[in-house]
Amino acid sequence: MAVSIQEIKQHKREIIRCHANPSDLKGLTQVLTTTLPIVLIWCAAVVGSDYSFWFVIAAIPLLCLFHLRALVLMHECGHGSLFRTRWLNPVFGFFFGVVSGMPQYVWSRHHDFHHANNGNWEKYRGPLTTPSIDEYAAMTKRQRIMYRYTRHIALAPLGGFVYLIFNPRFTWLVGTIQLVVFLAIRKITQPRIAITTHAANFKTRYWTSRAEYWHMFFNNIVLLTVWAVMCTAVGPALFFTLYLTSLSLAGGIGIALFTLQHNFEDAYATDSARWDYDVGAIEGTSFLVLPGWLNWFTANIGYHHVHHLSAKIPNYCLVRCHNENAHLFERVTRVRLSQMCSALECIIWDTRAQKIISIADHDRALRLNR
Repeated sequence: MAVSIQEIKQHKREIIRCHANPSDLKGLTQVLTTTLPIVLIWCAAVVGSDYSFWFVIAAIPLLCLFHLRALVLMHECGHGSLFRTRWLNPVFGFFFGVVSGMPQYVWSRHHDFHHANNGNWEKYRGPLTTPSIDEYAAMTKRQRIMYRYTRHIALAPLGGFVYLIFNPRFTWLVGTIQLVVFLAIRKITQPRIAITTHAANFKTRYWTSRAEYWHMFFNNIVLLTVWAVMCTAVGPALFFTLYLTSLSLAGGIGIALFTLQHNFEDAYATDSARWDYDVGAIEGTSFLVLPGWLNWFTANIGYHHVHHLSAKIPNYCLVRCHNENAHLFERVTRVRLSQMCSALECIIWDTRAQKIISIADHDRALRLNR
């Protein structure tokens, strides 16, 4: 019989004490085993491209997997759990943010909100903006079809392109243009006021603080500089073929994995009044049962229930933590790769049953109620 949430709460402090122990050596090892292969694969692809384009084709899936690992390590730096030495986390977080195309500090602020409200679907609807039953019912037939097809796994690479490559550049550029126009108008109309004062009064939906803006700024400047250097060194056609394809695929896989970890059949999805943090970790987060090699490339992110119980537990401690406390995690939903397609169909929030359901279940319930 599965243990109660109350029992898990009683053991939680001890679990964190035993397993939330970051190591600088392990963190640096993970940095090297992720960064060096990326460099070597790029070198092999560039040199091999002179002989056959098949070298480039073969490099794409490998780069995709290592970019995916870089993305997960960036995520861990945002939690401050990859290294014991505090300053190493933001430094390598910024580095992996450039590798992944994502301004890490800004991303981590949004991700922290997800962790603080996981399972509370009144506050956080996930990257797919999952609609409630009533919201889905209010859609037109065309809107429902669009919703279903834009969430299909086949479009995940496009989602990865938008998420990692297009959107971080676009939001920074548009927001910066708005800022410059705002400052120009304010300085003309109120010339005696310092420009820093005017800047402090600027509001935008793209960032919430000066720190967020400057992280966006430096991420984009460094990344665009790298793009320019690589295009000069290997040619824009080869560079963007490798870069855009591998990173878009990595982003698509990342989005799919995140969805599987939170949108699955009967996942805990409640409102603010009935929400509980630990119930969200145990019943609103899945355990992705992945092969060992894929666990390595995803830095054990499949053990997501442990990660949500405490984000301070490093990825290299998650497996041992799960194994030593397996009896506490019996009620966690296991999702296997073979169940991926069916789990990704669970994209409606049943506000009455307080859980996530599939479109098929929703349609079946409608037929029965007619």
